[in-house]
Amino acid sequence: MSKTENVQPAAVQKEITTQVLAKIKAFETTGELRIPADYSPENALKGAMLILEELKDRNKQPALQVCTKTSIAQALLKMVVEGLSPLKRQGYFIPYGDELQWSRSYQGSIALAKRVANVKDVPANVIYEGDEFEYGINPSTGYMHVIKHTQSLKNIDTTKIIGAYAIVNYNDGRSDLTVMNMDQIRKAWNQGATKGASPAHQNFTDEMAKKTVINRACKTPINSSTDAFLLEDEYEAKETKIEDVAHEIIEDTASQDITFELQQPQENPAITPSPDF
Repeated sequence: MSKTENVQPAAVQKEITTQVLAKIKAFETTGELRIPADYSPENALKGAMLILEELKDRNKQPALQVCTKTSIAQALLKMVVEGLSPLKRQGYFIPYGDELQWSRSYQGSIALAKRVANVKDVPANVIYEGDEFEYGINPSTGYMHVIKHTQSLKNIDTTKIIGAYAIVNYNDGRSDLTVMNMDQIRKAWNQGATKGASPAHQNFTDEMAKKTVINRACKTPINSSTDAFLLEDEYEAKETKIEDVAHEIIEDTASQDITFELQQPQENPAITPSPDF
């Protein structure tokens, strides 16, 4: 990456979103990319820019100034490939050094599962100490199911969570249960940047536990979907195309600065996502 890629003057000369959208339209025309009928790339990209204009990195610097043009293009393209919207909190843009990344949220996982895997809804619940909880496995299908969950108001204590579960209900009447104990949940949190020590994890442990189990529950229906153009597992193949397009955008504008009109930056929750409830 050249150092000049990091320069983002304040005056708007040519928005990178316009060029990303042009590439997306070109891919649609050639059949290389399919966009869901219920998704508007234009609206998603406009919403993304509203968020990116205020997004700052950990050093309180505007993300559009410190992140490379290539990484911004890649992040926007990944968002569109998934068919998700940042304004609906279906994902977040997160600066890592000079790289901008798109990270799907649990709402995004539910939206994607509904779109590609015939999923109706994905309710989740927390299991507290003192709850009567029992689940079983159907030997003929292999699916798990809740046999009993009785919870008392006095049991609700975020310091005494022993687990959480999510149920993927399909439109054809099937359902599948995912259960995680608190040790599994904390190990999942340890994979993140904050290691489960963010204010959200500490103050809203129940909601964060439900998010974690929902993401795990949605993984199988999304990744086993026949809509390959939206599959997370297909990203390894898609990465080459996304990276090529991002670099092509840069090459197309080598003699021009792709710039953004920056508003007065404010603290943005995308750095450490707050609970969505």
